[in-house]
Amino acid sequence: MNNHEIDYKLYGDDMQYVEVELDPNETVIAEAGNLMMMDDGIKMETIFGDGSSKSGGGFMGKLMGAGKRLLTGESLFMTTFTNVGMGKKKVYFAAPYPGKIIPMDLSKLNGKVICQKDAFLAAAKGVSVGIEFQRKISAGFFGGEGFIMQKLEGDGMAFIHAGGAIHQKELQPGEVLRIDTGCFVAMTSEVDYSIEAVGGIKTALFGGEGIFFATLRGPGTVWIQSLPFSRLASRVFAAAPVSQGGGGKDKGEGGIGGLFNLFND
Repeated sequence: MNNHEIDYKLYGDDMQYVEVELDPNETVIAEAGNLMMMDDGIKMETIFGDGSSKSGGGFMGKLMGAGKRLLTGESLFMTTFTNVGMGKKKVYFAAPYPGKIIPMDLSKLNGKVICQKDAFLAAAKGVSVGIEFQRKISAGFFGGEGFIMQKLEGDGMAFIHAGGAIHQKELQPGEVLRIDTGCFVAMTSEVDYSIEAVGGIKTALFGGEGIFFATLRGPGTVWIQSLPFSRLASRVFAAAPVSQGGGGKDKGEGGIGGLFNLFND
């Protein structure tokens, strides 16, 4: 096994966090800003890339590996958490918004998972966090997840996060699943992914579900989220008062908000 072996436990329901237990000299990697808390005896360090062997041997190799992460909107750097004390230590990572944390044992998923670019939360050291280019250019121009997605490679544990409830579906060979592009979370490497246009001009323009959807063809495993963060953010923005840059009404909304406006007046 090339990756560090870590134990974990999930807490919470809609606002989850994960507890990662580290033996002495074990390390977990995470995106900056995902830390919730950690025990004394854990050393935190910022590194180029993900610290895996796939980053290359020299400085330039590590720089190139880290530089690719900029294409997915992530930082050049990641943070490592290493148990430098005696006995087991724990470090905790929190979900960035309401949803679910999905633990993935890459050794049971053919060593590779492809996910949306902002889904990665944390992983055992040795897991490679890279980029995955879609074979079809139409996926880049029209897909809700963009031309580039993240890929997690290795044989250790990785944790990703998605919004709302999560549906895991096993696709049989040749089985096709069409989903909203924003609801896609992750898939195993053997799944074929493409973008297709919604049939009918009226459906495309007035259906409210966008002009394109993702088509996934089995075999393989697919994870789908019920509430993409972009959808949640658009609803919040639409309901915000006009004075705060939103699309809702500034006054007269009724309910508790209307009561506060009455007293403010």
